[in-house]
Amino acid sequence: MLTTPAIQLLQAHQPGIALGVVAEPAFRAIYEGVPGLEIVDDVRRFRPDLTINLHGGTRSALMTLKSGARWRAGFAHYSLRWIYNLRIPRAQEILGVDRVVHTAEHVASAMFWLGVPPTEIPRARLFSDPPVAGLPYAVIHPFASAPEKQWPAERFAELAAALDLEPVFIGTAADDFTPFRQYRCVAGSLNETKRLLAGASLFVGNDSGPAHMAAAFGLPVVVLFGPSNEVVWAPWRTEARVLKNNDLSAIPVTAVREAVADLRSASVRQAGRG
Repeated sequence: MLTTPAIQLLQAHQPGIALGVVAEPAFRAIYEGVPGLEIVDDVRRFRPDLTINLHGGTRSALMTLKSGARWRAGFAHYSLRWIYNLRIPRAQEILGVDRVVHTAEHVASAMFWLGVPPTEIPRARLFSDPPVAGLPYAVIHPFASAPEKQWPAERFAELAAALDLEPVFIGTAADDFTPFRQYRCVAGSLNETKRLLAGASLFVGNDSGPAHMAAAFGLPVVVLFGPSNEVVWAPWRTEARVLKNNDLSAIPVTAVREAVADLRSASVRQAGRG
């Protein structure tokens, strides 16, 4: 998700550029519908002049080499440094700051170093089929990639009962929706998740991919952070409330309810000014 602001910056600087992206099949829907962007299966056949590795892993490094590009860019701290003839400095050096940077800033800094004029880094973006119609609803994502990143399920259920919006719980087929069975639960594809988020009024969830997707649609979001760095992974350029505790079980339902109420009040005030 957080590569999409950098892609926007590059396209704005070089309109009409032939631009391709390589992504794992499970995540290709993130890039579907982006104007002027091709989802590439064979990097060699795409024949790029420049390949930028924004991942840093061994596989992406070898794909960078396989691309056959004359110019191969990667951050200087990546392993297999010999693959890259354009070694990108630290984001802090490029941006001229002495602080922890957000992931969107880190990725965008590569574009600035490669020649895109420094400017405001935009919100991430997603493209979706028409949103789901119906009564106003809140999307809740109660799952995470690790137990320590997951607020207790029973607290998500308690929060759902207190909302004045219909709660819609999202996850994958492998997730256990049992604690939320009294509500609408959707274990859909990434495209279905995009469509749900595009029509939602609010997002509440753990630090995870769906939180960044919700931010890309400009939703007001409440995100719960455990041990992850909330500066690096905070919702990017949307109205948000972040609750942080390395022990997520220490965050009470009342704190999340207050964050939701505060966020919704702020959204109403902003809409009034608009």
